[in-house]
Amino acid sequence: MPGSPMSPAIETADLRMSFGDHTVLDGVDITVPTGTVFALLGPNGAGKTTTVNILSTLLTPGSGQVRVAGHDVLREPDKVRAAIGVTGQFSAVDQLMTGEENLMLMADLQHQPRRDGRARTAELLDRFDLTDAAKKPASTYSGGMRRRLDLAMTLVGRPSIIFLDEPTTGLDPRGRRTMWDIVRSLLADGVTIMLTTQYLEEADQLADRVAVLDDGRIVAEGTPEELKRLVPGGHIQLELPDVAALDAAAATLPGAIRNDADLTLSVPSNGDIAALREVLNRLEQARIPAQRLSLTTPDLDDVFLALTGPEARKEATR
Repeated sequence: MPGSPMSPAIETADLRMSFGDHTVLDGVDITVPTGTVFALLGPNGAGKTTTVNILSTLLTPGSGQVRVAGHDVLREPDKVRAAIGVTGQFSAVDQLMTGEENLMLMADLQHQPRRDGRARTAELLDRFDLTDAAKKPASTYSGGMRRRLDLAMTLVGRPSIIFLDEPTTGLDPRGRRTMWDIVRSLLADGVTIMLTTQYLEEADQLADRVAVLDDGRIVAEGTPEELKRLVPGGHIQLELPDVAALDAAAATLPGAIRNDADLTLSVPSNGDIAALREVLNRLEQARIPAQRLSLTTPDLDDVFLALTGPEARKEATR
């Protein structure tokens, strides 16, 4: 999804943070265009939550420049807070209050007129499919319902930027996909979202751009497809009708790996259209029939494993 011509929603330049002698962020540069989803991936301890806490004014950065919604987080923290919403790893829902009461409390904390608060509460209960449970204590809600209520509470003040820190942790596949649909609807409303997650499929499904954070540094950034092309291992698999066709295809496509038992040929490929077209053209020119073709490319799991951890850092310094 293309970014907005407006100024970026989030910008950091040479962001650094240490706790004592331990460096958590070591020169992090991030730019998030308005109206997009930006995913920050990385192993535990990489600095993801620290980054979110700095961007949401919960932590003071050690050094560097940080702007959110066009405001400097150090000089204009109140303006930053007015523009953002945060849904953290752990639910902010009060279990003893009803869903409706939780939302009304958020409206009161933001000094919304009582009538406006009631209207916003009713709107969000409906949007998040919580109307039937509105009068029930949150302690009776399922995990997915509590997560939806948590996000609804974040939206009471109509933030233009939302930080979602591990938003689907603990949810089953159905609950996770429901949250994905909600995120997509927020994006359609023009909201900017920064997402941190351990579920790499989640970033693949939702993010316009992904940054991989490891040991306090951004080690790769791009669209999900661009990141997948950084990792070798993609291939085009061809299924041939007989051994003669398999022999001919193997001779036409040097470097391919054949499997005589399955009558298949695996051709190394980065997965782009040009590579696929070249394979098909060479088969056509040699008059070799292929019964079936499939394309396999690395996923974000492969990217994550290849670019993070001690072995990846050791390789990068060679």
